[in-house]
Amino acid sequence: MKPSSADPDSIACYDPVARVVHWLVAALAVGVVALGWALVAAPRETGSRAVLLLLHRSVGLSILALMAFRVLWRLGHPPPPLPADFPRIEALAAHASHVLLYLVFLVMPVSGYLSAAAAGHPVSFFGLFPISPVLQENNRLSEAAIAVHLVGQFLLYALVVIHVAAALMHRIVRRNGIFERMLPRRRPG
Repeated sequence: MKPSSADPDSIACYDPVARVVHWLVAALAVGVVALGWALVAAPRETGSRAVLLLLHRSVGLSILALMAFRVLWRLGHPPPPLPADFPRIEALAAHASHVLLYLVFLVMPVSGYLSAAAAGHPVSFFGLFPISPVLQENNRLSEAAIAVHLVGQFLLYALVVIHVAAALMHRIVRRNGIFERMLPRRRPG
């Protein structure tokens, strides 16, 4: 497919709610990853680690809430159609990567919560209110959940790299308007 310069006004874009939620999740994902890496370096049983844990868990819960909303929103607001000449194999790859991103962005906060709750650690939302445990303490479940959480981060990194690389390829190489579908719309004038 040769590069084209798609007319920005003719591009079928995601609706404004989908675009806002996409960019909120992206920003929160950067934050939660940074907090997670900071946790690795924070000494155990310190106030700074407790704050990092509170923030990491709270941002993770925010991502979970936004992703649950995003899934429900998408059920009633499907994405805009791809161009008619879009290669079928690329459409399938894009769909598969989006499904995997949705799953990972749901599994990661759930596994993080289950790890903490099953270990008997209190979980609260930015210290504003507690999140009640939905299960009894269970060390095996906590260990399994943290294993999913720790391994899942690498799947998340890989999927995000693929997603960003594909978006940049559409923007820089193909210039076919796919990248612009998720950008804020410019007002005419």
